[in-house]
Amino acid sequence: MRAELIVDEIKKQGATHIVGLPDNGARSLFEALWRDPDLDVVTVTREGEAFAIATGLYLGGKYPVVVIQNTGLFEAGDAFRGMAHNMGVPLVMILGYRGYKSLAPGAPKVDTAASFFEPTLKAWNIPYSLLTCDGEVTEQIDAAFRKAAATSLPAAVLLTVETT
Repeated sequence: MRAELIVDEIKKQGATHIVGLPDNGARSLFEALWRDPDLDVVTVTREGEAFAIATGLYLGGKYPVVVIQNTGLFEAGDAFRGMAHNMGVPLVMILGYRGYKSLAPGAPKVDTAASFFEPTLKAWNIPYSLLTCDGEVTEQIDAAFRKAAATSLPAAVLLTVETT
């Protein structure tokens, strides 16, 4: 998936900041974000910090997007609940779907990150869509921004492939 397409759509939606923790799957996305002069990128040391910082930015009149991996969302659960969700922040999250390919029938199971991910999103009432190819970038990211705005709650786009 081409990182520049994601960056362009995030900017088109009015985002001002990206808050997150780079990982292998989103490496190219973060590289494209760092090159873009119109977006401020705030990196964190733990994913829970991303939700506190993004909530603060939103309360300060900015429009952040959180970019983390699914395992990071698991780690950040209490910060997500206590900050973004309970405070009603219409925050868009771009979440790397580590282990997505392991969900295919007959694929070897490397770890449980993928099998826990969507059930966790459903349990936490996080609306989400799967982003599987370049042709879906505009539609999926736009839908997440519209859903977050309509509900005043976070919404997610799940990256099922690494960015390039």
